[in-house]
Amino acid sequence: MSVHVIKMPDIGEGIAEVELVAWRVALGERVIEDQVLADVMTDKATVEIPSPVHGTVLALGGVPGQVMAVGGELIRIDMDDSAGESVSAAPPVAAIAEAASAPPPTSPGGQIKAMSDAAALHAVKHANVPVTASPAVRRRARQLGIGLQDVPASGIDGHVTHEDLDAYVTHSGVPSTSHSSGGRYVEGQNEESLPLIGLRRKIAEKMQESKRHIPHFTYVEECDVTQFETLRAQLNAKWGATRGHLTMLPLLVRAIVLALRDYPHCNARFDDEKGVMTRYGAAHIGIATQTDAGLMVPVLRHAEARDPWSCAAEIARLAAAARAGQAVRAELSGSTITITSLGALGGLVSTPVINYPEVAIVGVNRIIERPVIRDGAVVARKMMNLSSSFDHRVIDGQYAAGFVQALRGYMEAPALLFVE
Repeated sequence: MSVHVIKMPDIGEGIAEVELVAWRVALGERVIEDQVLADVMTDKATVEIPSPVHGTVLALGGVPGQVMAVGGELIRIDMDDSAGESVSAAPPVAAIAEAASAPPPTSPGGQIKAMSDAAALHAVKHANVPVTASPAVRRRARQLGIGLQDVPASGIDGHVTHEDLDAYVTHSGVPSTSHSSGGRYVEGQNEESLPLIGLRRKIAEKMQESKRHIPHFTYVEECDVTQFETLRAQLNAKWGATRGHLTMLPLLVRAIVLALRDYPHCNARFDDEKGVMTRYGAAHIGIATQTDAGLMVPVLRHAEARDPWSCAAEIARLAAAARAGQAVRAELSGSTITITSLGALGGLVSTPVINYPEVAIVGVNRIIERPVIRDGAVVARKMMNLSSSFDHRVIDGQYAAGFVQALRGYMEAPALLFVE
């Protein structure tokens, strides 16, 4: 037996610890070179760890959610003569039983944790063609008791999606997570403890850090976006086919860029330890993006140098990368002010949490057409609220109100967006 030990790699930027998010392989599974073994996370970037060799998994280090030291043992692979066989061949039961009987680790950092006998036998039963899927899809499959290797994949390069799981549940008769009670309400008897791991834990830590350090205050203003929406429709009708479709977001980005010229304190970061606020000339705008794994904030860099169509294309690219789990660290850091939008989900007002260590965040609520009074007459107008939060240590209420009123001015007279 020739055992190859794979250690937690140094992902870079001086990081000493990495969180193990999910295993992509099981004890006793045959793996091939370049097959993904595990997902690990640092900051908000998820990294896939591939296998450098062919072989059989002997032991797994750590459990999902565990923070492991760089250089600690991640996985052990037996590179015996059978490693060159088909990856779908069944692993030897004796080897699995031997590994399953190994003692548990005495400490979390880099020690090897063997799976239980039941899990080992499950690995034998489902000996494995490599399957790719997001952590959210894998978690849902586990909750449903479905082996991902049994689910026909429709995603790129054989990626299993939520839609694939839905189709499998529908056609196989696997019960969903909800149960029928014959039309009658029944008292719930089950409870489930769900540890926060991976991106969900990073989000929790970031939100807690923001609320602990920043004294928030939120300012809400109503905007008449009738002309704004009319202009957007006209731009799409004239140039949509050649330049791309514009949503509200790239035009709002343009309004923020212009408003920041008069209110530069809002385009800043505050260093708690040094007591220093750093203002930025460039507008690197964070775009809060919901993904299957949780909220991510990819960064639209140098928005001040882009026209609305360039903004739209880059926002779409960043959102797609974030939702596919392919956004790199550089695309998820360095923002100077953030936009968050719940407009598509409804709601009149929100109190957004600042993206620490920034000092301001602009929140967009839904557009409602309703009667308003204009020049003594009741007319139908498209109205929307801007809900924006500020760091009260460095942004006074009057300054914040001035910034939001500047945004409102550009949105209610959108021709000004294109006048320098």
